[in-house]
Amino acid sequence: MAWVRMRRPPLLQYKLLCLSLLYLLTTLPLALYVSFSDPSRCLPLHRLLLLPARASPPATPLFQYPRGYGAHKHALPTPRALCADPALFSDYNTVLQEINGIGRNLSATPRASPALRYQNGRRDSFAGNLSIEDRRSFFNHTDSSAVEIPCGFFKDFPLAQADRLAMESCRRVVIASAILNDHDKIRQPKGLGSHTVKAACFFMFIDDGTQRVLASHGILRDEHVGTASAVVGAWRVVTLKQQELPYEHPAMNGVVVKHLLHRLFPNAMFSVWVDAKMQLTVDPLLLVHSLLVGKGVDMAVSRHPFNLHAMEEAIATARWRKWRDVDAIRAQMEAYCGNGLQPWSPSKLPYPSDVPDTAIIVRRHGSASDLFSCLLFNELEAFNPRDQLAFAYVRDQMSPKVSINMFEAEVLEHISVEYRHNLKRENGGIGGGGGAKQGIARMASSRDIAGSSCEGYLMKMWGEPAE
Repeated sequence: MAWVRMRRPPLLQYKLLCLSLLYLLTTLPLALYVSFSDPSRCLPLHRLLLLPARASPPATPLFQYPRGYGAHKHALPTPRALCADPALFSDYNTVLQEINGIGRNLSATPRASPALRYQNGRRDSFAGNLSIEDRRSFFNHTDSSAVEIPCGFFKDFPLAQADRLAMESCRRVVIASAILNDHDKIRQPKGLGSHTVKAACFFMFIDDGTQRVLASHGILRDEHVGTASAVVGAWRVVTLKQQELPYEHPAMNGVVVKHLLHRLFPNAMFSVWVDAKMQLTVDPLLLVHSLLVGKGVDMAVSRHPFNLHAMEEAIATARWRKWRDVDAIRAQMEAYCGNGLQPWSPSKLPYPSDVPDTAIIVRRHGSASDLFSCLLFNELEAFNPRDQLAFAYVRDQMSPKVSINMFEAEVLEHISVEYRHNLKRENGGIGGGGGAKQGIARMASSRDIAGSSCEGYLMKMWGEPAE
């Protein structure tokens, strides 16, 4: 039996060839764009032609790091491929003029609300070591504008006079970060407009240990410490003497800068805090305008990508050993439950979550956000520097309320790149919030919650009726 070979008609072959060529020409430009574009940016295709023009960045790089320093190694992958709700930014020149105009108006007219008054004097800890009753007594500040608020600085913070004067002279936007115990690399912000370095203040706070590493790479010399020439790219570097810092634990010294920027920069209108593990990829002036001014809020911070309730974050903190004293975390949450902390529910709207990702915080300096920062910092000294645990407790119970733009986690990925911390042999994750050392780490246990002050919280969080 002879086999008959069937061949496709030539016309059908030509159609398949044309379709293949069309597919290739359609997908090749997109493939080239994805391959060669900056992986740190998260721009959906339908947004590419809609973003307004920005000012051209500086012609030369801000700083050339020595090859051995490794400033751009170990970036963490972005868990989401596309931004579901990316931030949209106005034209750079328009933003620059608007922020400068806000500054001129504030200088010409008195503040609409009186500035906070702070307690002074000397105490045995930086924030005063207040009891929970004392801390709560300052939550209601509605009818007591003359009351002085405890807000740190009951001990000295080791700043050189030249740095202190430079910080007081910052009057528009301050961008701040901190590296203590050589925990991270200094990374330059990307995507800066041509006038941003002059229009805003960039301050990087480091300690002696970090300074020695930078000096070993030739990045920062000893004679530059505490002087106006202590500059690395966009950052003015402020060296803090480690022996004079108020806390034994580096993370607590870091949150002094993170949450008390309104005190360190008393004349600044806005601040952008950037954890040292993060690298900005969008001009900070655009962030202030888009996330804060355009929303008419006091503060902008990302939602946590996974956790909704404060108790979920506490459990994750213990489970992943982000803070090793599990008993202290349990005591903290018991104290909060006993004093009114509730799981998130729609009744808390417009706050869409109880857990933020505080790697980047944008603030409008004013009575509401300043009060929130002071009250939150007092909780951190009392317990530990994990600010996500105390965030909802302070936010929900303080008065007047602070307005917060808790934007989607995809926006955080759109405006920054996250890097791994420097690897260290010693364990830098132990220590107490006020400098007290912790014991041996142990895993969290699911002890009986019956009779606990958090029993009602947990039942409500789990959607179960309390007996």
